[in-house]
Amino acid sequence: MKWLSRVVGFSMCASAKYSSRGPALIPRMKTKHRIYYIALFSVVLLGLIATGMFQFWPHSIESTADWSLDKRSVHDAPLVRLLFSSPIPERGDLSCRMHTCFDVYRCGYNPKNRIKVYIYPLQRYVDEAGVAISSTGLSREYNDLLSAISDSDFYTDDVARACLLVPSIDVLNQNSLRIRETAQALALLPRWDRGMNHLLFNLLPGGPPDYNTALDVPRDRALLAGGGFSTWTYRQGYDVSIPVYSPLSAEAAALLPAVGADGAIHREYRAELEQLKAENGEAALLLDRCSNLSQGVASARKRCHKGQVFDYPHVLQESSFCVVLRGARLGQAALSDVMQAGCVPVIVADSYILPFSEVLDWKRASVVIPEDKLPEMYSILKSIPQRQVEEMQRQAHWFWEAYFSSMKAIGMTTLQIINDRIYPYAARTYEQWNNPRGASDALKRSFRSLIKSSPFIGGDRLT
Repeated sequence: MKWLSRVVGFSMCASAKYSSRGPALIPRMKTKHRIYYIALFSVVLLGLIATGMFQFWPHSIESTADWSLDKRSVHDAPLVRLLFSSPIPERGDLSCRMHTCFDVYRCGYNPKNRIKVYIYPLQRYVDEAGVAISSTGLSREYNDLLSAISDSDFYTDDVARACLLVPSIDVLNQNSLRIRETAQALALLPRWDRGMNHLLFNLLPGGPPDYNTALDVPRDRALLAGGGFSTWTYRQGYDVSIPVYSPLSAEAAALLPAVGADGAIHREYRAELEQLKAENGEAALLLDRCSNLSQGVASARKRCHKGQVFDYPHVLQESSFCVVLRGARLGQAALSDVMQAGCVPVIVADSYILPFSEVLDWKRASVVIPEDKLPEMYSILKSIPQRQVEEMQRQAHWFWEAYFSSMKAIGMTTLQIINDRIYPYAARTYEQWNNPRGASDALKRSFRSLIKSSPFIGGDRLT
């Protein structure tokens, strides 16, 4: 203010010299101007401070919403009654791509290059007769997924800032849903807009007798993170193929076991696998679902062969290769089980889109064998060097640990993949997605040279 007084004083003297009216009124005019400029400066300064608070504070406080069932009971959620005449979305648009069915302008510029995800408030949907649209309500798995999102840096509680919207309607297991009513509930979401920028998670698609490889609920343009996609239903660069979460993942938990849908060997493969077993003796072990055990966690850990009971996780841990067969559904929880045990998955499921294949290099962690080459499987596996097998075992377990081990891991990986599409200049590199932390460059180079030497690793078809 001392400097300001000198400037004002100089102006007063200069004005007095050239004014015909004299200097008497000028000091008061300048005082008014000074107050005006000071007030204007203060307003501008406060505006800048308020803008900074708005830009930066929400990032640190917006993740406070709690999706835990212990604190937010499903029974306390508002009830929404669906009329029979309520609108139904169109079937999933197979032509959708990020540039045609997703509004990237909603994501806008973000200095952190991170999409913001909004979760719709929890509601209970019933039909006109009061019957719920789902037999299970909000599952523990979906609650864990929503909780992980709300605790992450992706989350926002401001729908106007959201790039991606996740319904609180649980569609993980299609078997528990009423298809028409679930679709109507989706269409009633305030920002549905034909499913634009909406993300649905589904682990178990389809149902008998057809077992479609994608969710049967009409969803229009919504993105689908699905377990069990085939090349016919997967919209490349739009949908995300995710693993089928295994209940064994929730536990602290040179044979060739073969496991299939729900532990049962598919009847189409049984004769060929029995022949492989006969030709290779104790080197191969066929495990089937135990029919004489009561259901529960204990039975989930058991598999049988001709009346002999085996501890499923123990057998997987002692095996080098574990065959994962397609069942009624392409996606199998067995894939997650064998990777958790550090066993190299041998995948026999034509047209199956492997989980997170958009970013994960499955050649480093699996062997994919076409169904018509099943009789040659044992000779193919014997041709893989032991050192390469050990590296594949470590890579498979690391994939499970980083991306498959929990609903949180599955959800965060899905959001990161979508984030990389929207901000490609800040996307994770191949090494960040596929190299275990701490792996040496020499080890990486030697492993890649081994990969190139075998035509049977990963997704390459046999010739």
